[in-house]
Amino acid sequence: MDGSITNFDRAEVLTQALPYIKQYNKKIVVIKYGGNAMINEQLKAQVMEDIVLLRLIGVRVVLVHGGGPEISEMMDKLGKKPEFIDGLRVTDKETVDIVQMVLAGKVNKTLVNMLEMNGGRAIGLSGMDGRLIEARIKDDKLGFVGEITKIHIKPVVDLLDMGYIPVISTIGCDREGNAYNINGDTAAARIAGALEAERLIMMTDIAGILRDKDDPSTLIPKITPEEADKLYAQGIVSGGMIPKVQCCVDALQHGVKNVVIMDGRVPHSILIELLTDEGAGTMVTSGT
Repeated sequence: MDGSITNFDRAEVLTQALPYIKQYNKKIVVIKYGGNAMINEQLKAQVMEDIVLLRLIGVRVVLVHGGGPEISEMMDKLGKKPEFIDGLRVTDKETVDIVQMVLAGKVNKTLVNMLEMNGGRAIGLSGMDGRLIEARIKDDKLGFVGEITKIHIKPVVDLLDMGYIPVISTIGCDREGNAYNINGDTAAARIAGALEAERLIMMTDIAGILRDKDDPSTLIPKITPEEADKLYAQGIVSGGMIPKVQCCVDALQHGVKNVVIMDGRVPHSILIELLTDEGAGTMVTSGT
């Protein structure tokens, strides 16, 4: 640790964080951890450490994770070429088996293990457990890509009440037992809404919404859904950011207090967002 940081400095930092610790104590915060933000193992370990810290100060944390790069890597190993339409992975029967194996297996259990190694109590779930995410086919041309029809949130609430950090992989199912690949941002928004979460944090590999996508200094710190519509029209929110921002607005409509899109590659970005005046990324809020 930097020897220039005195004990007084440390005490000052804790004192300044106290109002935020009070604000989020016993409140639910859902964190969507995107596949592209999970690539760096050192940062991943740090994120898990930060999540355990939040739980220890009384924040009820739910971790919803993706794993797109890992799925593509496994498909490549098995000689199957990934195919996308409008940013969504075309998912035939063989691919949905791979998605289930990678997300509900390797990625989910790795994150659970890392949380436990840092002193947390975590339990992994997929959207198939307790029929947490009920779904149907979104579009025949996408195969087993699911559209969420219902969230059965009780298993998550039960785990939170018992002091666990639920770690959720976004595999859905229908009444006939079919498994579906569910967009992680969409699932996180609906789960956060069902929990009436205080905040949904979308960790990704971008700083937030930028007026100039090539200039990080043009970060927009806060927008409302109405302002988001204007940014679509101006072309400022475009490409892959459109569905991400739409998920943020969807989360607000389902009962989440506010949503933040931020760069998960920045060290301690969750703590900066929740426990400091500075904040991180772009907040999407109803403005009320």
